[in-house]
Amino acid sequence: MNNPSAVSLFLIPCVLAEDTSSKVLSPQIRDVISHVDVFFVENVRTARRFISSLKLGKVIDQITFYELTKDTPSGETREQLLGLTQNAGVLSEAGCPGVADPGAVAVKIAHEIGMEVVPLVGPSSILLALMASGMSGQSFVFHGYLPIDRALRRKALQQLERDANHNNQTQIFMETPFRNNQLMDSVLESCQPDTLLCLAASITAGNEFIRTWPVKKWRKEKPDLHKRPAMFLIG
Repeated sequence: MNNPSAVSLFLIPCVLAEDTSSKVLSPQIRDVISHVDVFFVENVRTARRFISSLKLGKVIDQITFYELTKDTPSGETREQLLGLTQNAGVLSEAGCPGVADPGAVAVKIAHEIGMEVVPLVGPSSILLALMASGMSGQSFVFHGYLPIDRALRRKALQQLERDANHNNQTQIFMETPFRNNQLMDSVLESCQPDTLLCLAASITAGNEFIRTWPVKKWRKEKPDLHKRPAMFLIG
């Protein structure tokens, strides 16, 4: 019978933008990937491409990939973890695994069965955006995706604005890149002119754009965020 405590589960951050691994990934990440041959990933195709891009000399076809999405039954992931005889990694699609990422399921199970969990340092779009926003880093909330329905989204944004003002609490949220412009329109329509809004788009990429302005200024100079990964922060 396998002993889960004899193996470790490494939480491996991935790049936020293509061709940035040499800039944003530590040598530790490369070392761990070079010595791990089992990965839990959200998308096998992009995980294979990412590992290949590191040019570590690994034979991709000899690596075991377990798909772990929001729809993967937790029982399936539990069986895979219990069956491990060697160290494994959770590889995020972008940024840090377990943060706004289905890899959290594997981490939860790993703790339950007594596996060692080892988080590695790497880029997180949420924290990088917060760092660069100039807003409160003492109290903040990440909300993920807001409602798509326009009326519900407006209501949600107005509540976030109230929370930001009353609690001095930074409110962080995001949208699927191809709907970013619609979300931006909703923010500008729903929020008060003096509310601070930070846009952090294409973080770590060559066309990175991070700026904090009052809503009234954004209304005059609205950027095109279509298909650009972005974080929105209200403070």
